[in-house]
Amino acid sequence: MTPDKANIGRLVAIMARLRDPERGCEWDVAQTWSTIAPYTIEEAYEVADAIARDDVGDLRDELGDLLLQVVFHSRIAEERGLFDLNDVVAAISDKMERRHPHIFADAADGGHHRWEDVKAAERAAKGATSAMDGVAAGLPALLRAEKLQKRAARLGFDWPNADGSRAKVVEEIEEVMAADSADAQEDEIGDLLFAVVNWARHLGVDPEAALRRGNAKFERRFRAIEITGGEGFSSLSLEAKEALWQAAKTETLPAL
Repeated sequence: MTPDKANIGRLVAIMARLRDPERGCEWDVAQTWSTIAPYTIEEAYEVADAIARDDVGDLRDELGDLLLQVVFHSRIAEERGLFDLNDVVAAISDKMERRHPHIFADAADGGHHRWEDVKAAERAAKGATSAMDGVAAGLPALLRAEKLQKRAARLGFDWPNADGSRAKVVEEIEEVMAADSADAQEDEIGDLLFAVVNWARHLGVDPEAALRRGNAKFERRFRAIEITGGEGFSSLSLEAKEALWQAAKTETLPAL
């Protein structure tokens, strides 16, 4: 369905009114790109959460919140005479057509495999000098690690299979154990997490999705043992809590 231009125009007008220095909202007027950036990230995660919960109603609402962030950033730029929402839409439209020449330009040699080639050419045109250029520093750490590794792999700097990356994980665990200071431990734990991301990548596992799944599993089981343990849960011995945990893993929690 084609978006209703009146609806988009209404949202743009609402944001313009909110940002009006004389008649607008004090909070909205005070915001900058930097101050609303955390909200933009938060809204993106809330979209992902609605998808994970398969909540269509929430997804609609959260997509609206995310769209508002785009309009907000664009309005600030427009006020500074830099660009507006129309420019944003035109830029992404141009980019999508450029990155899909087999669809929009009748290119014989195309397909999704050319996506990274086109992106690399775009980075080079912007003055990139390294394969690492353009990997946003603000990405979640696991996701950024995976992207850095993929960039390096495209230049042949990668383990040939999962065995090498698994061995690296074992090596990094030993280096964590040998660390003799808090600073060294932090450094080695970072190397270990990076190695685990690499191993996951070789196994074809999305590390960010895997950790989200692990988080959800831990939360679900912990809530279960809290309920079973009742008000006295915190005073139970560690052994009793572990017994409840093992039962939660098999969904056979005993009644206390």
